[in-house]
Amino acid sequence: MRIKRSFKAMTLIETLVAIAVMMIAMQGFTYLFTKVWATNGFILEAGMASAAASRATNQIVIQLRGVKQADNGDYPIDAADDFSLTIYADADDDGVTEKVRYFLDQPNDQMKIGITEPDTSVQPPTYTGVETVTVMTNYVVNESDDPVFYYYNDDYPGDTTTNPLTTPASIASIQLVRVHLLVNIDPINAPNNINIESFVDLRNLHNYE
Repeated sequence: MRIKRSFKAMTLIETLVAIAVMMIAMQGFTYLFTKVWATNGFILEAGMASAAASRATNQIVIQLRGVKQADNGDYPIDAADDFSLTIYADADDDGVTEKVRYFLDQPNDQMKIGITEPDTSVQPPTYTGVETVTVMTNYVVNESDDPVFYYYNDDYPGDTTTNPLTTPASIASIQLVRVHLLVNIDPINAPNNINIESFVDLRNLHNYE
């Protein structure tokens, strides 16, 4: 017995509907792929910015631990304010004490370091030469109510519950420094800042008590 099969072709309307469904599905997939790609890219960039800020903080902390008297006899700390700190230290491990200034370039959201080499052609040496400035890290968004530097005297209990010194801080009173960076690669669309901070006890200054 022969079985008769019937094949019914799709109508024009069915074809158009199928094409429309396929296009909608493709648009949805493209949108999803774009969002996932953008999200992953943002996370990667934010992670890289956070890592760079952590390295900058660690560099500042290490150099602060090595504060020393300037080659001309000046006190190890030259100036201490909310968004800038100037010290004397061997910043590049060349056996020479440089004048080192850390400061936040707020218009550009950049934490920078300025280094001035001593002029040893005169005695005592002077630090009046050209300051070499480089960027330590980008996307630093600290504002007036979130200083980069906090200073404490020898009354701090170890947990920094003691109020920090008022700024500009008396350089002879500083025993502990808190370095505090807020990082955000897109403050408008991603308002949650990444908080990076560290404390450093200026042990070399205990000799000045």
